[in-house]
Amino acid sequence: MIQLVLASRNRKKIAEFETILKESLSKDIQILSLDDIGFHGEIEENGTTFEQNAFIKASVPASMGYIGIADDSGLTVDHLDGRPGVYSARYSGKGDAENNKKILREMEGVPEEKRTAHFVCAVSCVFPDKREPLSVLGICDGLLLTEQKGDGGFGYDPLFFFPSLGKTFAELTPEEKNAISHRGIAVREFSKQLQGIL
Repeated sequence: MIQLVLASRNRKKIAEFETILKESLSKDIQILSLDDIGFHGEIEENGTTFEQNAFIKASVPASMGYIGIADDSGLTVDHLDGRPGVYSARYSGKGDAENNKKILREMEGVPEEKRTAHFVCAVSCVFPDKREPLSVLGICDGLLLTEQKGDGGFGYDPLFFFPSLGKTFAELTPEEKNAISHRGIAVREFSKQLQGIL
């Protein structure tokens, strides 16, 4: 069994990764978290792009002898010049509910045609043997609603509307979300690249 360490403590994110990777890879894998390998510190995400932050995080398990994988993902809103971007998780400084309230305040009065937004996910894989790292990017386009809808998912999912399905990410089943999401796109592409290496 191949062990991959996802540089995260977010159990929902870990579950999404594990589901998509197990569907995509023909190899028997186990996804471990930072806690599982005894890393309890904080990783400073000081990159200016999603790709840089994913690489920084994936480098931590690799430095401990594991294959490290990480994603950095977030919401970019065209009307807000790409904000919150790499600051998505800490945009308000107070968690998901406050982040959503802040976005709603900043987008108040903005017409639907100017509410375009994109979920972006960069996935990096860093190997302990110093092989060339892998890096992929997944993007999902949508619109921001004027109110939250749905109870599923996490983060900005209740505000992110996917027009072709007529639902927010928070209204989708995990299977529906994984099929179209930025993370699903990135992790499936990452799986293809990883399959040829492992």
